[in-house]
Amino acid sequence: MRVKPIFFLAVIAVAYILGARAGRERFEQIAGAATAFWNAPDVKKARKKAKAQAEKTRKRLA
Repeated sequence: MRVKPIFFLAVIAVAYILGARAGRERFEQIAGAATAFWNAPDVKKARKKAKAQAEKTRKRLA
């Protein structure tokens, strides 16, 4: 389980570097694209399906 904190810190570092290099305008563009992706209908459907599967597995293991 030590991978998650390391991954999280790596994502923060990459985001900081990209933000520092590209400036605020590029950051807003990247953030907008990420938000659009996250809210896309196909992604929402996949998230809902994954959540249902995780809940089903959690109940089965409990």
